[in-house]
Amino acid sequence: MAYKDLREFLAACKEAGDLIEVNRPISTDLEIGKALKKSYVENGPVIIFNNLIDKSFPAVGGVFGNRAKALRAFKATNDDVHEKFIQGLNNPIDPIIVENAPCQECVLTGDDIDLFRLPIPRFSPRDGGAYVTAGITVSKDPESGVPDIGHYRYQLHDKNTFGYFAQPFHRFGKNCIKAKALGMKKLEAAIVIGTDPVLGYTCQIKQVADDVNDWTLAGGLRGEAVELVKCKTIDLEVPAYAEFIIEIEVDFTQTRPEGPLGEYTGYMTPASDKNIAHVKAITHRQDPLFQVLLTGKPITENHILKNIPFEASFLNAMKKEFPTISAVSIRPSGGVQLYVVIAMKPRYAGEARHAILAAISSNVRPKWVIVVDPDINVYDAAEVEWAMSYRVVPGRDIVIVKDVPSAPLDPSSRGGEDLQAKLNDVIGIDATLPFGEKFAEVADVPGWKEYDFPELKR
Repeated sequence: MAYKDLREFLAACKEAGDLIEVNRPISTDLEIGKALKKSYVENGPVIIFNNLIDKSFPAVGGVFGNRAKALRAFKATNDDVHEKFIQGLNNPIDPIIVENAPCQECVLTGDDIDLFRLPIPRFSPRDGGAYVTAGITVSKDPESGVPDIGHYRYQLHDKNTFGYFAQPFHRFGKNCIKAKALGMKKLEAAIVIGTDPVLGYTCQIKQVADDVNDWTLAGGLRGEAVELVKCKTIDLEVPAYAEFIIEIEVDFTQTRPEGPLGEYTGYMTPASDKNIAHVKAITHRQDPLFQVLLTGKPITENHILKNIPFEASFLNAMKKEFPTISAVSIRPSGGVQLYVVIAMKPRYAGEARHAILAAISSNVRPKWVIVVDPDINVYDAAEVEWAMSYRVVPGRDIVIVKDVPSAPLDPSSRGGEDLQAKLNDVIGIDATLPFGEKFAEVADVPGWKEYDFPELKR
């Protein structure tokens, strides 16, 4: 059974000794970012901040803080998490609409709306302001009505206004572009904060068509339907057991400077004029927790959030063409995008290069693609480097593809400020054994993994 909500997941973390509460006064301006960064570096627990200065609600961070928490969210192991994820992707479950929901136990509209009461943090002195970074944005295609969920950033402008940033090839960005093209002045959306973590992981799925209802994917990953409730002021459905719902209207007639912000690349994205979003209502549970998420130089919680969904959805797509692919690692150190390692047993000469080119053309948009044999652990950097050191002939096994679509926030990309014009070069390395040829025998110690060595156990 899936976790019903964030609270059930936090209870599981507490039972595992993986949750702490901080009761001393903490500032949401910079201090909370320092605390979260230190915790991430030390592989720390989920943290509830109960006493935030000048704020009306506590905050929780670290929900996606390491792979162990991700495995707990999916009730999976390292060995079967990709398999479970792919099984969920391929077996969607429709959502259920309910009439009454905990997320609407308290409703704020009109003059009662005050975003400054929420513990929205500013993580870095270079950030342009305080940011909602853990919110799940719900929007609909303005023509088809198909719902989408995704993570997007929101800068706090004033008590009822956000700035926002949505890349033009992500579905919320596409919905905004389409709405403008249709002559619409506004687009309704909702920011969902504090849910069953699997909903957050659903937002990171790659290789999914624009006509897919994301709630069905979330249901498949959870193994049971997501319960949704209709918003109070806009025509959208949102998770019934969320901690907070912020109902907004994106305004295409007004812009304000948004940014800078430290992004998943580890570099600051510059400020620019972007459309704003007006808050129509805030609804929340009794005694709610406001979820926060640190991003910036890898590795942060943001990278762990992306890791399993990116790997599993990429693996699912690649195996359809290359069925001997056995494992994929998309490194958090590369922003869970730029550095991809694939393990496969080539069926014919040159198939590893075909896989490299397929990976380059995928919407992951990597800069480095390395293919190794199945005897190499793709998650172990030393093993991958060993394969590259001794199985690669550079003049034969390295391919460079110039001027391909780039990760848009990569500061080394070419193309100016237009995110859709960003280009970069990509390197592929075939580190598999030469096909059909004899190669040197590996010098290892057979049976060491199975050897019973009780004195070594602590």
